[in-house]
Amino acid sequence: MPRIERQMIITNKKGLHARPAALFVQIANKYQASVMVANGAEKVNGRSIMGLLTLGAQYQTPLTLTVEGDDAQVAIEEFEAFFSKQDEELLP
Repeated sequence: MPRIERQMIITNKKGLHARPAALFVQIANKYQASVMVANGAEKVNGRSIMGLLTLGAQYQTPLTLTVEGDDAQVAIEEFEAFFSKQDEELLP
């Protein structure tokens, strides 16, 4: 089963607050692959808004995403696009 691990940087100046966390969870729920997000030693399920918020990911925080499953490649590509758009009007 494919497993992909990538580091993503929070570029939204407000950090990973409720709205982007909800959008992140929507992406995670589109795929069968499991999604884990880590901030240092703390790991949470990428399908949990509350879990993501507990990471306290502020501006410039590096997060490690681990996506595992048959559709992991497609999922990680969508997460990369999500993180690259954080500073646009999509995520105020």
